[in-house]
Amino acid sequence: MHSDSMAEKAGNGQLADKMPHKDALEYGETPPQYEPETGKISEEERMIIDRGLKKFSRLGWKRLTVVLIVEAIALGSLTLPSSFATLGMVAGVITCVCLGFFAIYTSYVVGQVKLKFPHVAHYADAGGLLAGRVGYEIVSIMLILQLVFLVGSHCLTGTIALVTITESDVCSVVFGVVSAVILLLLALPPSFAEVAILGYIDFASIVAAILITMIGTGIKSSNAPGGLSAVNWSAWPKEGVTFADAFIACTNIIFAYSFAMCQFSFMDEMHTPKDFVKSIWSLGLIEIVIYTLTGALIYAFVGVDVKSPALLSAGTTLSKVAFGVGLPVIFISGSINSTVLGRMIHGRVFANSTIRFINTKMGWITWTALITIITIVAFIVAEVIPFFNDLLSISSSLFVSGFTFYLPAIMWFKLVREGSWKSRKNIGPSIANGFIFAMGILTLVGGTYASVYDIIENYRKGAVRGPFTCSMPE
Repeated sequence: MHSDSMAEKAGNGQLADKMPHKDALEYGETPPQYEPETGKISEEERMIIDRGLKKFSRLGWKRLTVVLIVEAIALGSLTLPSSFATLGMVAGVITCVCLGFFAIYTSYVVGQVKLKFPHVAHYADAGGLLAGRVGYEIVSIMLILQLVFLVGSHCLTGTIALVTITESDVCSVVFGVVSAVILLLLALPPSFAEVAILGYIDFASIVAAILITMIGTGIKSSNAPGGLSAVNWSAWPKEGVTFADAFIACTNIIFAYSFAMCQFSFMDEMHTPKDFVKSIWSLGLIEIVIYTLTGALIYAFVGVDVKSPALLSAGTTLSKVAFGVGLPVIFISGSINSTVLGRMIHGRVFANSTIRFINTKMGWITWTALITIITIVAFIVAEVIPFFNDLLSISSSLFVSGFTFYLPAIMWFKLVREGSWKSRKNIGPSIANGFIFAMGILTLVGGTYASVYDIIENYRKGAVRGPFTCSMPE
């Protein structure tokens, strides 16, 4: 529906799908048309709504691809070489490629749900379709916590980057505050179409940082005694690898493919939602290539001692350069998660008010306050769990396992499938989605156990800094 026709409806006292009623979404029903208490709206309100609809209906499939790249290709790529070091080259490559194609498929399922139920604006709304109000609230909590963890992860990475670049004696908590402020400022634009403009800088940043790390580690290994043949890497899992280590390595790869959780939000701004298929295939294939090459090559150049984030493995000088080049992706990709969370909460609180369009004074005041609160909570998370791999792993196990695997599988069975699951056209997808569901539950249970166990062990051994302390974050 075009914005001019929506505005015409708004002038008659109604606003369709773009102005959903909160309670309808909680129960997964089709939302009623928006009707203010007076039965019609003023000309001023109609203009605010019209501007808001135009503002939030500008994404085409190319811009969607850019926004997905901003949200997806960031922290995940920085931890992959250490995952390869744990799993070995063979298992690392197979896991990376297979999980990439699984993520493309489950994102396709998410897109099918959005096309079939256009009023679904966030993943939580899909939870309402699956299990009514209980499903809506459970998925809302999952999405809120996951997005906060993501912003916290970027805040932690920003702290590591700034400490590495400056080699300053300034307390690392100060750099954490600086990272949080940058994330806050970049999250203030509420439209994803506006974020897409920064996406080109973001993508160039992460590719350049990865290339610097690859070239730097490759040259360093080539010049070492014995050359590349002396690098201590293996095709098989490293000796003495524990259950917790292996699961954390797998969940960190899963984390890298977590773009499906924001897809409903992004598609809600598309002017032609059916074009989403082009975007997820473009992003998925780009991710598979970048992630596999990043994990395999840096592991082959550095060996089992590769660090996480991988940029730390480039040597003192090159690490500074790589982190400097990578600062845009750290902060731009982190901020978009604040925007997604803010839009979900803001849209729910002001579901039947023009404030939700964030183009009035009160809209901007409430939006700024909300983004500030989200950023502060994320900063606290980054300080409480100040070690990179475990923070990503526990986030992946608890939440990405659902958003990327078992929830899309359930959606296919309950919302997308037509006819019996045993019919000829459905038997293949039924088996595939059953396998994906099982994989998601295994990640949820095994990954959470492994992450919590590793966090407890790290604190017991004193291997990481304590919360809100000034030492270098791990």
